[in-house]
Amino acid sequence: MIAAYAISGLIAGLLNRFGRIGVIVGFTIGNVVLAYATNGNTSELIVFQEILIASLGLLIIPKNIEINIEDLVGTTKLLPEVTVRDLEENKDTIYKLNSMSETIFDMAESYKEAAATILSGEDLKEQEKTNIDIFMEELKKNLEELEDNMLFEEIYYPTENLITDIFDHLLENDIITEKELVKILEKNNNYVVGFDNTKSQAKEDLYKIVKAINYSYRVSKINFIWKKKLDESKKNVSEQLMGVSEAISKMANDMSKEEDKFIDKKKEILKLFEQKDIEIKDIEIKEKNSGRYIIDIYTDTCENPDGTECDIKKICKILSNVLNQKIIIQNQECGLRLNKDLCKFTYISDDKFNLQIGIAKSTKSDSPVSGDSILHIKLQDGKYLLALSDGMGSGPEAMKSSKIAVKMLERLLAAGFEKDVSLKLINSTLAANTEEDMYATLDIEILDLFNGNMEFIKNGACPTYVKRGKEVQLLKSMTLPTGILNNVDLVVYDYDLQDGDILVMCTDGVIDSNKEYLNKHLWLKYLLEDVEVNDAQKIADIIIGEAIDNDFGNQKDDMSVIVAKVSKK
Repeated sequence: MIAAYAISGLIAGLLNRFGRIGVIVGFTIGNVVLAYATNGNTSELIVFQEILIASLGLLIIPKNIEINIEDLVGTTKLLPEVTVRDLEENKDTIYKLNSMSETIFDMAESYKEAAATILSGEDLKEQEKTNIDIFMEELKKNLEELEDNMLFEEIYYPTENLITDIFDHLLENDIITEKELVKILEKNNNYVVGFDNTKSQAKEDLYKIVKAINYSYRVSKINFIWKKKLDESKKNVSEQLMGVSEAISKMANDMSKEEDKFIDKKKEILKLFEQKDIEIKDIEIKEKNSGRYIIDIYTDTCENPDGTECDIKKICKILSNVLNQKIIIQNQECGLRLNKDLCKFTYISDDKFNLQIGIAKSTKSDSPVSGDSILHIKLQDGKYLLALSDGMGSGPEAMKSSKIAVKMLERLLAAGFEKDVSLKLINSTLAANTEEDMYATLDIEILDLFNGNMEFIKNGACPTYVKRGKEVQLLKSMTLPTGILNNVDLVVYDYDLQDGDILVMCTDGVIDSNKEYLNKHLWLKYLLEDVEVNDAQKIADIIIGEAIDNDFGNQKDDMSVIVAKVSKK
């Protein structure tokens, strides 16, 4: 039901430029399409009587009356918390739906600004024919008062080759002159007699036809752009909704797993809790493919908002003994502070590796803000996310594109979207975000410090440098930046970590700062090989300092570095 209203509302919003009728049609289409996709038939999810009543209400409201929806439903976008949990994953489901709600909201906001204007290759021929038709339709309107013109018949009823030649010339030069039109007419066996005589009727007629052609092209060119925007907008909506569908489908599959292989473990834990006078309402145990445990424990609220009376240490000890792993507290949600009826404690298997992070940045000279954005967070499943995005150019617009990329990545992964789906959604959202071309590189590393493994994805980003002892290895991926193409093939690479590994992520401002090497990646590789210090922050500072020195103290671009040092516990 939430998906039905969200998607129907999104389509209604896209059609609101056609007024109230467009909103009604869009909402109805969304309901029909979603009902058919989910049920295999047109059995409606939202009853049509309800849509009819709402539509009539919308139509009869006078235009001068404004209704602020926030006055009726409030300003919060979050779903209400529930206390009765019919399903074990109920609270997790609500959290994920809240995150999805915010993500879909952000996607819809991006469509407000503009749609992309780039067509895919397979549509170019069809679009070119459509553009010629639009141009010809506009040209005929401007020729209606020139019926006495000697060239009227040839231009008003042109051969296919003639109009194609004229249109191709306009596409290349944006304007056509009298001499050029005469050449094109001669090429198509139409000869203008008397063109060289400046006072002849032929010269005057030719001038009027050329004027009509140029004016028609300028007007129709606006329609070309909007037609391309509309086509691209449809593709972006399709891709984004497909990603949402995959995420919801995955969540539904997770919820449908009824078998609980930890029943015996739960009984043992509950018995030990009872012996230690620890009262809980429920316990959930999940095991990841890596062998890591994630345990959620729900308790009643207490009168101690600072958490000092919570049995966190006792619970950690019991869980560690029963599950044969060192268990630590991952997250604590105090019901008293959050105005909820239950407290939730999330425990997780402890990492086997430590992680030290160092970050250094420098803004381009004369630029008000950096176009680079950095994100480093611990995900719900215990893994660490490091992300570095470099927006096109520098300044506010570049910062905007990189911020969108990293913020959406954080929300999508937190909401349960897969990595490849998340990047496709980010890509299509950036492609539809502004009137001008806008893109951002995206460099992502997801570190599993329990299993000693790293996944990395790169979209137009610089290599990751891995320093292991004295050797430095480059991890590369050849892809275009996010937001340039709609259909991007994304590859997730795996890399096994070892004790003492030092990982370096950087933007191209760092790489391009050195002009001495033909292969610009080498200077940083040699620098890391010579670095003796092991502190992550010191290494980051050294790299930025050296990059600034390469340009004699003049920062020609934004520069950002993330250094991560991995060490065994």
